[in-house]
Amino acid sequence: MAVTESTKLPLGTAAPDFCLPDTDGSDRTLSDFGAAPALLVVFMCNHCPYVIHLKEALARFAAEYKERGLAVVAINANDPEHYPADAPDKMAEDVAAYGYSFPYLFDESQDVAKAYRAACTPDFYLFDGDRKLVYHGQFDDSRPGADLPVTGADLRAASDAVLAASEHDATQSASVGCSIKWKPGNTPDYLG
Repeated sequence: MAVTESTKLPLGTAAPDFCLPDTDGSDRTLSDFGAAPALLVVFMCNHCPYVIHLKEALARFAAEYKERGLAVVAINANDPEHYPADAPDKMAEDVAAYGYSFPYLFDESQDVAKAYRAACTPDFYLFDGDRKLVYHGQFDDSRPGADLPVTGADLRAASDAVLAASEHDATQSASVGCSIKWKPGNTPDYLG
């Protein structure tokens, strides 16, 4: 299984705007989350073994931190023509199966993924109340096939810090996973 590492989006970067359809057909925008003291944007998909490895833990994390004010939104930018398991109808099935308490949006043009410089699934971007990037990294050290529990330790530490309005360690471990499945001819320049 080929592994792709997340790119390094500079801390302090403003959250790129988006307007994307949710699995229920309604459009969601960055401003929909404006009242939240922090926002987590997760690039994910249905079929990636790295995402499958943490789906249940991510669902629990999102529900727990929602009660503390963290808004969570997931975005799937994979090409469903070549990866039908990532089509919008399959995304809706995933929402129901895992009980996601967050919107799961489809980036058909892949423009939003490019704006975030997303490279892999899963890829985690945590923004503060001013929507400045404070964390871009992994959920935790666990990987498929490794003998480490899925705890969300890295993302929990970053989320706890931003929700407490305290400093977070700027040393961040890149997320790793499957590459985003770009449409033919659509691979962004930043992936060289």
